[in-house]
Amino acid sequence: MSADIHSLVGPYALDALDDIDRAAFERHLRECEPCRLEADDLRETAARLADGAWSVPPPRLRENVLAAVADTRQIPVATRPARPPRRLRLMAAAVVLVAAAGAAAVTYVVQDQRVRRAEAVADRAQDRESRIRAVLAAPDLVVREEPLNSGGRVTVASSALRNAGVIMLAASDAPAAGSVYQLWTIRGGSPSSEGALADGQSAAVQVVQGMSDASAVGVTVEPSPGSAKPTAPLDALVEL
Repeated sequence: MSADIHSLVGPYALDALDDIDRAAFERHLRECEPCRLEADDLRETAARLADGAWSVPPPRLRENVLAAVADTRQIPVATRPARPPRRLRLMAAAVVLVAAAGAAAVTYVVQDQRVRRAEAVADRAQDRESRIRAVLAAPDLVVREEPLNSGGRVTVASSALRNAGVIMLAASDAPAAGSVYQLWTIRGGSPSSEGALADGQSAAVQVVQGMSDASAVGVTVEPSPGSAKPTAPLDALVEL
């Protein structure tokens, strides 16, 4: 752990750290008020998305694509052998020293890779959050909402000045196994995919650039992992 520990606030809030890193980060939280506040903020946002009860855009939004840093380290239990002759013990000690040096190097590399992955995820999340904030703070912000036929709602916040929009889906339940929700923007009568949710997912926040020429936003239920064109009737249509 180093100064980069600050970048692990997202994985910590989303319970994506292993026991060792979690313990280290919790020690860090006791001394870092900004990280404590951000972790609380992220937890609140995740809870609001999970229960589907929010009706306005959450103030902070981060992607939960952090499973890559949740690797579990397992240490095999060693058995205690009979005491070997002194010469063998010395040779074994030398081997252990060499192995320990190699293990330390490997551990450093693995930790460094994990920190770099966490930093990359944090950078993408910060960029996404900045784009969301730009839309929600636009002076010409327009928010429209429609119910989903299957239960829940879809909300679209858009800005012509920013030429962008934010689609917020909060379904009552995930589709049946093998099906996913998919978001669409409609331009000139033609739908363009804006992304499909993961299997079992019922809530999402998607930033869309180039919204000024879109006439509507649609939601369908498609075969997993999504379709190039809609194959099912619209579950919701938000006219822009």
